[in-house]
Amino acid sequence: MLISYLCEATQSLRMWGTRRIVVAIAAAGVSAFIIGLSTVLIPNSLFARDIPPEWWDYPVWILMSILLGLLIATYIREPGAQVKGSRGTKGVADEIPTPVDEDVDDKPQRRGGAFGTVGGMLGWFAVGCPVCNKIALLVLGYTGALTYFAPLQPVLAVLSVLLLLVAVVVRLKGQFSCPVPTRERSRLP
Repeated sequence: MLISYLCEATQSLRMWGTRRIVVAIAAAGVSAFIIGLSTVLIPNSLFARDIPPEWWDYPVWILMSILLGLLIATYIREPGAQVKGSRGTKGVADEIPTPVDEDVDDKPQRRGGAFGTVGGMLGWFAVGCPVCNKIALLVLGYTGALTYFAPLQPVLAVLSVLLLLVAVVVRLKGQFSCPVPTRERSRLP
């Protein structure tokens, strides 16, 4: 089952047009810039970091940005992609485009979005400074953040990457298995 999901996700990636590829690259770049700036993986004067980054922060940050870029690009519709459904009227089958709202089971698609959101947030907490995180400071204090939250950050990083990967695969599989139809203006006979 896992192999079939990955195969269908790969097929979907191969069908991507220029628009989605450009959006994926741009979204990955913007994600890398925003996360890197706010977690001070990119040195800057806007934010400060009390604890220096760990060696694994950089690969997780880059991988997370790439996965976020791919995930965001799955929400872009390719121009000209059409799916025709056939609907019978009194025994006569007319090819009419299927409306977007009709008979579309988007539960896996929504699950992919939720996994992506949680994965992105966990990743931001994972690569950020453990004592610069206001939530960890309020809940655990400075010493608690170093004692309890900092050792959890690698676990958060792995969970983040896994959730983002699942979100991307689910979204890509859905695009290959059940592409979203586009609406076409109806022509009167």
